[in-house]
Order: sequence, then structure tokens, then C-alpha cells
Amino acid sequence: MADPSTLTLDADVLVLGGGPAGTWAAIAAAEAGAKVVLADKGYVGTSGATAPSNTGAWYLPPDPGRREAVIAQRWPGTLGLADRGWMERVMELSWRRIDQLADSGYPFPVDETGRPYRANLRGPDYMRFMRQLVGKAGVRILDHAPGLELLLDGDGRVAGAAGRRRNSGEIWRVRSGAVVIATGGCAFLSRALGCNVLTGDGLLMAAEAGADLSGMEFSSVYGLAPLGSAVTKGLPFFWASFTHEDGTPAETQGDRAGTVAGVLVQGRPVYAVLDRADEALRGWLRKSQPNCFLPFDRAGIDPFTQRFPVSLRLEGTVRGTGGIRLTGEDCATLVPGLYAAGDAATREDIGGANTGAGGPNASWAIATGALAGQGAARFARGTAGRDRRRFAVGTAGLRPDGREAAGFAPDEVVRATQAEVLPLERNYYRSGAGLDASLGVLDGLWREVRDRAPRPGGDPIRAREAAAMIATARWMYASARLRAETRGINRRADRPDTDAALAHRIHSGGLDAVWARPATSPGASA
Repeated sequence: MADPSTLTLDADVLVLGGGPAGTWAAIAAAEAGAKVVLADKGYVGTSGATAPSNTGAWYLPPDPGRREAVIAQRWPGTLGLADRGWMERVMELSWRRIDQLADSGYPFPVDETGRPYRANLRGPDYMRFMRQLVGKAGVRILDHAPGLELLLDGDGRVAGAAGRRRNSGEIWRVRSGAVVIATGGCAFLSRALGCNVLTGDGLLMAAEAGADLSGMEFSSVYGLAPLGSAVTKGLPFFWASFTHEDGTPAETQGDRAGTVAGVLVQGRPVYAVLDRADEALRGWLRKSQPNCFLPFDRAGIDPFTQRFPVSLRLEGTVRGTGGIRLTGEDCATLVPGLYAAGDAATREDIGGANTGAGGPNASWAIATGALAGQGAARFARGTAGRDRRRFAVGTAGLRPDGREAAGFAPDEVVRATQAEVLPLERNYYRSGAGLDASLGVLDGLWREVRDRAPRPGGDPIRAREAAAMIATARWMYASARLRAETRGINRRADRPDTDAALAHRIHSGGLDAVWARPATSPGASA
């Protein structure tokens, strides 16, 4: 008889993560006839980076000329690491699924001619609607139930996962034919808006099962925000002027974040004012991005006429590119039965060496979610009826090696990890010596959480988050160490030029011994 403190469920497909990628995966798997369970760290419909945001999307009807024009415009920024086939696939699937949203009753806004405008998704409405669609599809939802580890069968196939419910402490265990990881990326608890549930948990779980990653060096994305604010929406800053404390213009250094970083890294404050927006645009910005202006309204600041100090918050792989490597068009990974989607999967296929930004990233979540859900459902059908013995594969933060008796304090480990990844001088501007120094610290932190259990009374979920953040940072920096050049958002202060010989992807993985190596061919995904 099962322990009464454990909830055990059976499903064909288990989806981990309840953002856009996870909800689309659950819907697609249910459409394929699968019995689906979806488990999320927060409350499905309100947690994650999309829920508090207003994002564009690739909504392009099947006009080859229009789609090719978009690809041609974005291609130079990928710096040779993207895949045109994947770009086309994402555009097609995003168009189809957004139309499905409209057919299901999603209230798209209308333009000045009265026609629905479907290239925009209002985060709160969008995710609330996705929760409704997931429920209508018959999916069992587990809210506030982060996954902590995957289950494998005797043949090395993923066969479910286990986790813990935040509110009750109840352990849950789902035995499934396949698993989709859609847990998002890792922002290292930087307090960027919507990102504090995004700690790299799915990346660690996948690696423990035998998956690898790609593009982890493209992870140093920082979002602009008013000083002290969590709102890292960049759109209003398109119309900003940046100045030093004395009012003199800040020297332009690449993009807006680069200009701000160049001043902040010197230990000097930087100010902004949205003075380049005319009256009509000011009204549109307030209407389209209302939560961007809450910090100003609370402080009694008119950001269009008054200067305000700004800061940068790390968004890491959430807005960056790296993640679990995909080995097929169905979003399969190296591990049979394991699929990845959204920010948890590498977005090199559409972004290459740079962030995809809002619209492409939103469409990537839609497309890969649907593909992963369908692929997982197909795989699960092939395992139906088999008697599968399952064993858990979680390690650091869950099962200590036992070599150290003293426990560790998860919050202290988190702060030590943040000290290596949040500072601009370590992560925005990288160097070989700096990467080596950080890897030395992070390797020591990994040994600590691997060898020790959390201290009595500690939060087991935070312990696992600490382990995931350490693992993610090590893959990031090992990959950045190998990419000894500046390419896209991998900025090497000691290697400022782009090296044509390094126009290939970098794969990474490993737990106790982290590794990074070049892909077998330029731009190769599989």
C-alpha cells in the first residue's frame, strides 16, 4: 500500500512546466489521444516569465515571400548558428496554433480597421486562457508541484518523474510513458519579473538522465529595469536617452543594455529618460505596457520628462539561447522518452548566437511545445502495456553521497552561486581568467551539495534549486571558456573579435565532471 503522504498517478505523458511551452505540449499530447498530467512549480496560468508580460509572436500566413523576408532580416544576427528549416517550421506551427487560439475564443485585440491583430499575446490573458484549454483537454493539473527528479526504467528510458507539493509537502510521483521538460530556463533568482520560478531545474533533471545541452555560452542576457524594480521589459527603452549622473550623454556601446553595462561596470550610476517618445507614442506605451509604468507612478516620476536611475537584471537562459539539446524535429533529446520545449530547450535553431527576443521566443515556445507533446504521445504509445520497473535518478540536493556529515544551507549556496553569475564584470564581460576562477568556486559548491544533505529543517525544494543553478552556471562557463571569441551574446573581453573557425555550436554536459566540446558540424543541432 502506498505511503499516504505520496500521491501516485499514471499517465501516458507527463509535462513538467506550465508556461506556454508546457501548456501547448499538454494540449498537443491530449489531442493525440494521450492521458496527460501537467505539473508546475507555480499556479498554471500565473507563474513564469510570460504571465506578467505582453509579447509579440511570429504570426505570418503561409506566404513564402513574407516568411523568407523575416528570416533574411534575422539571419545575420544568428552569426551562422541557426537553422532555416527550424525557422520555417516555427513560423508555420506558430501561425496554425495562434489561429487555433482564435478559433477557441481567445480575445485578440483589433487594429484600427477592426480586424483581429494576432501577432500580440497579452501574458495574463494568454496564460489564463491556456489553463482553460488545458482543463478542457482533460489534462490533470498539479499546481505548486515542482518536479525534482526523473524516473528511468531498466532500459534507460524516461518513465516518469517525482516531485513535491509546495503547500502540503506531499511527495508526488507520476509513472508515465514519456516526459516533456518545459520548465523554462535559469535566471538565478535575480528577481527579474516572472523569473523567480526559473532556476534551471529541468536542465539538471535532463542531464542526470543522460541528456546534454547546447549553446549554454549564450546565456549572459541582462534586462534593463528602473533601479530597484523587477520589471525588465525593454520596449520603452527604445525611446530612451541615457546619461551619466552629471547629465552628460553615456557613450553608446552596442545596444541599450551594453551602453548601461559600460557605465555600471565602472561603479558609476546611469540614468534614463524616455524623451524620444512623442505624445501619441507615450499614450500607446502606457496602454500596451501598463506594468512598465507602475514603478514610476508609485515613485511619482514622469519617465518621459524626468530622469531615473536604471539597472540591469540577469535573465540568463530565460532570454538567452542555451538549453537542452534537441536531436529531432519532434523535440526528442538523447534520452529515449524525454522531450524538451520552450526555454528549457536550446533556441540556437532560431536565435543562433543571440537572443530571439519576444516574438520569436514566444513562437518557439508554441511550436516546440506542440511538437514535443505530439512526439511524447507517439513514444508513449510504444511503451503501452509494458511492465516497467522505475528508479529515480536525482542526485545533488536530493541524495547526498554521504562523504560529508555536515549539512549545507541552500540559501547560502544560492548566494555564493549568484556571486559568480550576477555581476556584470563576471558574466556580461567574460574573460578566460575570470571564467576559470568562477568555475573553481562553482565546482566546490557542486561538491558541497553533492556530498551533503540540506541542514535539518531546510527547504528541500530550495536545495534542489541551488543544485540546478550551480549545474547551469558550470555548463555556461565551461562552454564560454571553450568559445574563445566574442560572438553574439558571448562577450569575451580578452577575445573581442569573432573567429571564423569557431562558427559551430558547442555542446556541454556532465555533473561531477562538466565537459564542453564542439559540435560535429557547423550549426548542427543533432
